[in-house]
Amino acid sequence: MKKLSRGRVRTVLGDVEPSALGHTQPHEHVLSDMSAIVQPWGTAPVGGTTSPTGIRPEFPASVRARVAEPVRLDNYDWVRRTVLNLDNLRLLSEQDAVEELTLYRLAGGGAVVDSSPLGLGRDPLGLARVSRGSGVHIVMGSGYYCRDYHPSGLDEAPAEAICEEIVADVCDGVGDTGVRAGLIGEIGLSWPVHPVEERVLRAACRAQQASGAPLQIHPGRDPRAPREAMRTVVEAGGDPGRVIMSHLDRTLWRAEDLLDLAATGCYLELDLFGQESSYYAFNADAQRPNDRTRVEWLQMLIEEGFEDRLLIAQDICQKVYLRRYGGPGYTHILENVVPLMRRMGMTEAEITALTVTNPATALAME
Repeated sequence: MKKLSRGRVRTVLGDVEPSALGHTQPHEHVLSDMSAIVQPWGTAPVGGTTSPTGIRPEFPASVRARVAEPVRLDNYDWVRRTVLNLDNLRLLSEQDAVEELTLYRLAGGGAVVDSSPLGLGRDPLGLARVSRGSGVHIVMGSGYYCRDYHPSGLDEAPAEAICEEIVADVCDGVGDTGVRAGLIGEIGLSWPVHPVEERVLRAACRAQQASGAPLQIHPGRDPRAPREAMRTVVEAGGDPGRVIMSHLDRTLWRAEDLLDLAATGCYLELDLFGQESSYYAFNADAQRPNDRTRVEWLQMLIEEGFEDRLLIAQDICQKVYLRRYGGPGYTHILENVVPLMRRMGMTEAEITALTVTNPATALAME
């Protein structure tokens, strides 16, 4: 096991000083494959109504055709609204990744976290090549995503083996690639949490203790999910102050719920900036905010004393979010959100905390 570099950030090209990161978006996807959510040829696990038999209806033939076609201008709106398109859910091109992240660097971006654990096509060597090609620091994740993406055999894997695998990814590198993870996560949870997902989370907490890496959690799509995940973290011996709770802008919508979660000591991550449609394909009842409301939430949390616990990102995980396919690209926060923050009265110190200081602190190894 290689010696850890305490206080430094572990990127796919090696450890760097936190000050080297600059503007950082701590929850993105650079190379990933989320297409497992489309079950051939039944409905996606998150959608559809069930029949009296309890079986979800299958995709009709006309929808199957749309699910399988490439992303184009004439289907862009449908794809962005429904998500369920195989091509859309696959970010497989290193060339696309280099071009998109180069635009990010030119706009002022310094680093991103690729929050793609096992189950989403994690690609250590590919990420290293993209980092070299774009000049952007990339921090890679470790662990396992949600139940629907678990590889065969994980059901039987003991927590200790999962823990050892994560620690090896962080300390020694993934397999024989020599590329080390700098983050445990995003650890995927459904709602209610599946027993295997809970086992993975508990193993991830032990791996956090052993490796000194931060832990990032993808909570289930229910307002109770983030707080329940933090209870498990505490029970499993994890460090709440080293936990990043993701996707809060599709999970919590009341100030009291955000403040209740903040009281646990974890990082609160609003990571869907640029996704401004109130409709959410995975939960039609979600009260998703637009970017202005997200900034208002951040201002409220800052006023309540949680400035150093806030993180922001875009969670780019689909082709329709990339510039090449008509989306905003990784530059949206830099080009649109930061100016919005200034117009809404946020100070330069507050903006720097959210985009530079907090992510550098959260990602530094302990």
